[in-house]
Amino acid sequence: MKLGYACINMTLQAAGGITTNRGMRQKTFNERGLPYVSELALQNCRDLVNIIKWNEEMGIKLFRMSSDLFPWMTFYEFEQLPDYPMIDVYLKNIGALAEKYGQRLTFHPSHFNALGSPNPVVVEKTIKELNAHSKIMDMIGLSTTVYNKINIHIAGAYGDKQATLKRWIDNYHRLDLNTQTRLTVENDDKANMYSVKELYKNISEQCGVPIVFDYYHHKFCTGGLSEQEALELAAKTWPKGIVPCTHYSESRRKEHLDESIRAQAHSDLIGGTIQTYGLDIDVVIEAKHKELAVLNYKN
Repeated sequence: MKLGYACINMTLQAAGGITTNRGMRQKTFNERGLPYVSELALQNCRDLVNIIKWNEEMGIKLFRMSSDLFPWMTFYEFEQLPDYPMIDVYLKNIGALAEKYGQRLTFHPSHFNALGSPNPVVVEKTIKELNAHSKIMDMIGLSTTVYNKINIHIAGAYGDKQATLKRWIDNYHRLDLNTQTRLTVENDDKANMYSVKELYKNISEQCGVPIVFDYYHHKFCTGGLSEQEALELAAKTWPKGIVPCTHYSESRRKEHLDESIRAQAHSDLIGGTIQTYGLDIDVVIEAKHKELAVLNYKN
């Protein structure tokens, strides 16, 4: 089982300002343009190399890359960036290191990516952004499979779940092929949203997209399944030979003994045990303290 974390390495950020989340407001983007975008993207890619090396030293084999790697990335072609030749070198180095170390690299674009939205503008932006994520993975040299997943939520019911799910599938087929073959979908943390059972019947059985099982989300949206049943059902949707990826977090409310904290909020660290029920799975620990939570859990 590979254990990992998402996007930010708190240790490296505190010690040396190493981060892959450098970005800017749209006003700054409009004023400073591609030269500044290129400068930030180059720094982000260089620091991703450092994070991957650090992860290897710590025995961490799974990492969710930041979607902020390239600021405002749907507003230009990567090749337009003045520093693209050096950026390309760093990205290829990232891919070589990931292969050498046996590290699994993934993406989880924001909740604004809504393939099922009834708004065509939102859908077009989503398609463009998901394809851009996939192109980054291509530049790194990652597999065009869900081993290197691009994970999203359905992102809304819009008053009619069945109509939304149909739009989602229709728009899924509009994605670039390399994006389709990397896409996964995740169960939600609200009772009126999408459970593993609903995703299995309406997404995976219809177009073959695997389900990323989120342990904590399942507590709020069970679909009538136990944790074990939901995990096993989600695992069934993954292609043979690729270890299913899951998400694990715990209650911040319970951790801090504070009932005023939102029920779905994630804890700083992990105090329980990740139950695999005998399955071979990889786990992104979605705790506030990032890599510190992973190391604490491993210890």
